[in-house]
Amino acid sequence: MPKRKNPDDQQESFDFNAAKAAAEAAAAQTAAPAQPAAPAAATAATRDPQSPVPPAVPATADPAPLAQSYKGWFLDYASYVILDRAVPHIDDGLKPVQRRILHTLWEMDDGRFHKVANVVGACMRLHPHGDASIEAALVHLGQRRWLVEPQGNYGNTLTGDGAAAARYIEARLTPFAKEVLFNPKTTTWQLSYDGRTKEPVTLPAKFPIVLLEGAEGIAVGLSTRILPHNFNDLCRAAVNHLQGKRFRIFPDFPTGGIADFSEYNDGERGGKVKIRAKIETRSKYLLAITELPFGTTTESLIDSILAANAKGKIKIRHIDDNTAEKVEILVHLPQGADAEQLIQQLYVFTDCQVSLSPAACVIDTLPAAAGRGTQDRPAFLGVSEILRRSVDKTLALLRLELEIQLGELEQQWHWDSLERIFIEERIYRRIEKSETWENVLSEIREGLKPFVKQLRREVTDDDLARLTEIRIKRISKYNRFQADEQIKKIEADLKQARHHLAHLVDYAIAWFERLADKYGKGVKRRTTYDEIEQISVHAVVSANQRLYVDREHGFIGLNWRQHDYVADCSVLDDVLCIMADGTLKVSRVAEKLFMGRDIIHVALVPKEADTTVYTLVYQDKDSGKAFIKRFQLGGFTRDKLYPLTASEGSKIVWLHVARSPAEMPTKLQISLDGRSHARVRDFEFDAAALAISSRGAKGLTVSKWPVKAVKPLSPSPRG
Repeated sequence: MPKRKNPDDQQESFDFNAAKAAAEAAAAQTAAPAQPAAPAAATAATRDPQSPVPPAVPATADPAPLAQSYKGWFLDYASYVILDRAVPHIDDGLKPVQRRILHTLWEMDDGRFHKVANVVGACMRLHPHGDASIEAALVHLGQRRWLVEPQGNYGNTLTGDGAAAARYIEARLTPFAKEVLFNPKTTTWQLSYDGRTKEPVTLPAKFPIVLLEGAEGIAVGLSTRILPHNFNDLCRAAVNHLQGKRFRIFPDFPTGGIADFSEYNDGERGGKVKIRAKIETRSKYLLAITELPFGTTTESLIDSILAANAKGKIKIRHIDDNTAEKVEILVHLPQGADAEQLIQQLYVFTDCQVSLSPAACVIDTLPAAAGRGTQDRPAFLGVSEILRRSVDKTLALLRLELEIQLGELEQQWHWDSLERIFIEERIYRRIEKSETWENVLSEIREGLKPFVKQLRREVTDDDLARLTEIRIKRISKYNRFQADEQIKKIEADLKQARHHLAHLVDYAIAWFERLADKYGKGVKRRTTYDEIEQISVHAVVSANQRLYVDREHGFIGLNWRQHDYVADCSVLDDVLCIMADGTLKVSRVAEKLFMGRDIIHVALVPKEADTTVYTLVYQDKDSGKAFIKRFQLGGFTRDKLYPLTASEGSKIVWLHVARSPAEMPTKLQISLDGRSHARVRDFEFDAAALAISSRGAKGLTVSKWPVKAVKPLSPSPRG
């Protein structure tokens, strides 16, 4: 189940005014304190009249001259990185460098490919950073192929190979980018960083580009990760939103794979996506990986498999990479291996399964404080909200384009009608004898008066001046039929534009459906989604290692044939050691690991609940007495040393390990040291009454004299 979130956190953004106030308050607290006032005795009357009088210090003087600068510097830097570098804007879904690249390509567009090096150089007029960031962003756009059409070696996103040098590869805008991103008439412009040219504030995007392309960025104090989505899925979701229907959209990764979106949480912070590689069984001892988890490459995936094999977590014979246009990694299994178990191990121990954490953060234009207009600030939104906002923006842009088109058509109809009247009624003849410009305009206006009612708006001086620019050749070849047909076409277009404005939602639905028909053919989902069952690590790990112990020097290790064999184990097993000085330590098995001097007991910790009972007799260092106790391990922390005796420096005399109650000894034969002054040096001790306590218990006193040996009388000894 996804973690429940506070409803107030559904849309979260940085308040820069509050951050600035907090920074100023912190700087004021850390500023140097003001100098204490001079004592009252040090007055002008007591000062030496010959000594110079120090200048008075203004009460408002800042004791730390750089304090004011430091207050704003970091905040300015953080704001710049967030707003102008790392996070895409919700209006067009682009980061600034991407926007400048696309705008440069649009300015250079002539239908042919351009060298990427030339595009990078032209883009540097707008981008106040190095060419490396521009080239990397352009290559990424070209690899996705939705906005930039690549030509040449752009690398391979499947294998992780990089692109060729910028002077060898070319790029141009795709028809899709030209259709949905550019319209100078609806673009808001601003000056570039050096004030020499203009660049768009945001492009008038009529498609949710940020969801189509995906975005990742790390800024100061926040990061964004928006996963890519399928083009046709976005078109269908946009139509559903316009029709007032509910919709859900899930990511679609270019590398394919099998994904679990049960905890996707609409792409907001706190969500999680598990994605697996697609693994096929080609034969009994051959597996083929044909699709990758998003964010991995064949190189990184193979490295993770080889690393897991080297650590003993999996066993493979060798691996081949046959990837070209499609992924094909062949994993060869050793004789006797179980293919199904190895697939589960690949998902657990390698990058064949990864977990992604989306965090959809975009730059949004929000009202500024104290009614100061608007301000761009980062906002955390779900992908559904981003799509709704994008579709609403598309609707507004389509309305604006129709209104502009309507105005242009009405203007064209007015000019064509004026021209027809001017030529057909031979009004141009009235200006033949005019000697001044004012006379010319006056004669034309007078000639048009009888026909003004045929027009739809007032005739302006600009209209009259335009009529005087008509050439004689055009007047002599004037065709009334063609002029009427042209006006009829304009009127038909006017009628259509008014109809679209009156039915704007239907027009927008048709717009998205046309985009899907034009650009979505053959664009199928690559990522299949299914609920991925959690795999128990201990259930799939193989006990393919052999554990050995060097008791004298206190080391354990894997595959040490020259030392004492303990058990077969896996690399995920824990090993328990009890040393002669009464200390206990639990650690994960390793190639070689120091546990403690004089190991008297070593065993693997059971994966399930440990029911082992330990019976221990030890000689206490402080009191000199011998104690006995019976205990179970309980909880423990790896690599921590636990004392089993009452005092440091004690020594274990005898240890018994019982796997079940039937194995616990009930009677013990205690033999005391021959140097003791005890009258009875051999006696029986009834251990049946011993209660099972914790490992930290002191135990019961066996004897106040040193114990030489302990021998269980019943049942048979084990330990």
